[in-house]
Amino acid sequence: MKRILYSVAVIVMTVLALTACTTKSEPTNEVNNFRIHRGTNLSHWLSQSEERGEARRLHIQEDDFARLDSLGFDFVRIPIDEVQFWDEEGNKLPEAWELLTFALDQCGKYHLRAIVDLHIIRSHYFNAVNEGGDDANTLFTSEESQQQLINMWYELSDVLKGYSNDSVAYEFMNEPVAEDHEQWNQLIAKVHKALREREPQRTLVIGSNMWQSYGTIKYLKVPEGDKNIVLSFHYYNPMILTHYGAWWTPVGRYTGKVNYPGILVSQEDYEAAPDSLKPELEDYLTEEWNVDRIRADFKDAIEAAKKYDLQLFCGEWGVYEPVDRELAYKWTKDMLTVFDEFDIAWTTWCYDADFGFWDQQKHEFKDKGLVDLLTGK
Repeated sequence: MKRILYSVAVIVMTVLALTACTTKSEPTNEVNNFRIHRGTNLSHWLSQSEERGEARRLHIQEDDFARLDSLGFDFVRIPIDEVQFWDEEGNKLPEAWELLTFALDQCGKYHLRAIVDLHIIRSHYFNAVNEGGDDANTLFTSEESQQQLINMWYELSDVLKGYSNDSVAYEFMNEPVAEDHEQWNQLIAKVHKALREREPQRTLVIGSNMWQSYGTIKYLKVPEGDKNIVLSFHYYNPMILTHYGAWWTPVGRYTGKVNYPGILVSQEDYEAAPDSLKPELEDYLTEEWNVDRIRADFKDAIEAAKKYDLQLFCGEWGVYEPVDRELAYKWTKDMLTVFDEFDIAWTTWCYDADFGFWDQQKHEFKDKGLVDLLTGK
């Protein structure tokens, strides 16, 4: 009798184990309630910042989440960098992890959903190509670098998996710059499979190749049968307007007049510009920019979302602080018009840095007109 009971127990355990193995690695058919609309990036805090210790702890606090909720935002994107969360030997740096979970706890308290965005990693930096350091981007050519990316998400999942699938999503890499679109597609498949083995239903945000461009989303291959995915793209065009005066871009050196809507640079202003800048300005002499141009640029992204029946999300868009506010508001209104027309979720770049609307030092709005536009007030 004992032998029979033992045999039955073994069979039952085997069946349960096989069932677990077959379901664990597959996404569930149940669709999360991770619905998003209007948000902002909590940038230059756990990413792209040298602040540590007290300065970093004070940078974003509970009142920031309360403020965003009261303004009518419903979610935030939280960029994080590998160098803040792991040392060069791969050991966790505890304070950054504590700040991230603090942020997610505050999001829960103030009715904000959150996207945790792995923004910059040691094997991939989106601006390495522009800065002449492309050799540092080993991610798409190194199996070891790809496994390190997966391992980072294993560790993030171990800490974050307790947060509701309806409230927290993962964006497993920001602005990929693979030489070949298929390299990015293959990495998506690999990371998606690894994460689904740990979290079958977590919402994953997947962006297009070449800086999350609206122009490359048509080459994106989305894992089939998974409805808990959000498609993402970024948009800063026309750069001569949104990045006017930005020291890190060639077009930012232009000091002449910019027009919007319409032809952005007049022939007279073009002729007056330094010869070294004229190649950067030529396209702006003939192309007309307005809400119709923005709508046309979004076409491929909108069609991709329809094809896969997924949410569409513009994860970054915004205007550099020194840009003439009248022009900035006109462009912002046109962006919001297209977002609303096609039900595109968005997070501005950003909350409190050089594209933002809040001044953390003075603890006041630095651009109330912008925040009123964004919140529809």
